[in-house]
Amino acid sequence: MKRFKAYTPSRRNMTVLDYSEITKKTPEKSLLAKKKEKAGRNAQGKITVRHQGGGNRQKYRIVDFKRNKDNMEATVIGIEYDPNRSANIALIQYEDGEKAYILAPVGLTDGDKVISGEKADIKPGNCMRIENIPVGTMIHNIELNPGQGGKLVRAAGQEAQLMAKEGKYAHVRLPSGEMRLVMSICRATIGTVGNQEYENVKIGKAGRKRHMGWRPTVRGSVMNPVDHPHGGGEGRAPVGHSGPMTPWGKPALGYKTRKKNHRTDKFIVKRRK
Repeated sequence: MKRFKAYTPSRRNMTVLDYSEITKKTPEKSLLAKKKEKAGRNAQGKITVRHQGGGNRQKYRIVDFKRNKDNMEATVIGIEYDPNRSANIALIQYEDGEKAYILAPVGLTDGDKVISGEKADIKPGNCMRIENIPVGTMIHNIELNPGQGGKLVRAAGQEAQLMAKEGKYAHVRLPSGEMRLVMSICRATIGTVGNQEYENVKIGKAGRKRHMGWRPTVRGSVMNPVDHPHGGGEGRAPVGHSGPMTPWGKPALGYKTRKKNHRTDKFIVKRRK
């Protein structure tokens, strides 16, 4: 983590990552895709998604979440920054010359070898079916359906733990504390997602959020009643409802949005904390 001398008020608390893990500065052109600017507006120019717009121009990096090129060793060429996610990504090259991006786990460096499939060892960056992973191992990039590609535990510094195997299902403890059943034939990658200091970054100033594509957010309590359910009143008035609301009168901030009797409820052994 990098800190600055307080030569302006915003610099006083601002921190940035030192990017010490990054070993490759420019992305692989063959693995880039266009990223359309949505700006929170529809075709008529009306704001349909509030607080979005602007930001730096970005290209999408095509990350291989499936890892289905089995039993072929790949060498890590470099660790790169990805503007589309909190984790860093690793550029790997297979023995046949094909290149791909994968999520960079903790401990993966240039020159390391990674492999997916039944022949893979239990070391960071290797990918295999959960049925082949020992109980107690830390994993990430976990599939929910076989062959679908990793969906769970992909953010910086996150890890899940394989707790048990029972029949065709495995018990996985997710970072939230939720215990979930995942099919044993689904794939997962060994290790913890890298860039662990990401959660400690302090933005420090409003302009930095604008670079990220976030436009200003105004509190409902400072609006008029016509604009927001929290608005109106003399001075600092309370919300005036049973709980906080969205601008459209729906419950917000802590309101449970998950449907009752959801089709995946049967896979949740224990709810998150």
